[in-house]
Amino acid sequence: MTCVNCQKDIAVGSRFCYNCGAKQPETPPPGLSPATGGKKKLMRSSTDKKIAGVCAGLADYFDLDPTIVRILWFLAVFFAGTGGLAYIILWIVLPVAPAGVIPTSATVIS
Repeated sequence: MTCVNCQKDIAVGSRFCYNCGAKQPETPPPGLSPATGGKKKLMRSSTDKKIAGVCAGLADYFDLDPTIVRILWFLAVFFAGTGGLAYIILWIVLPVAPAGVIPTSATVIS
């Protein structure tokens, strides 16, 4: 897949370019679009994770860049103090996404 802004190769299904940060056109994966009857599930990422995949899973669910969610989560932990407890609860409660499913927020390092 090629970024529409910088014309560099990015992972298939990416919603944001990891080179320039530009949002990519919407191309829903088969079976997950509301038009086909499938619905999104909130799950931890099994491929794009730093600690437990909670932030990447939330980013994929809300169609956001995972870096933005990680920064917001850090600020919640640092300033409010309750972000750490919420992260641990979500780590326990959220199921892990199947390994065969490519998350839309995944990045490929070449």
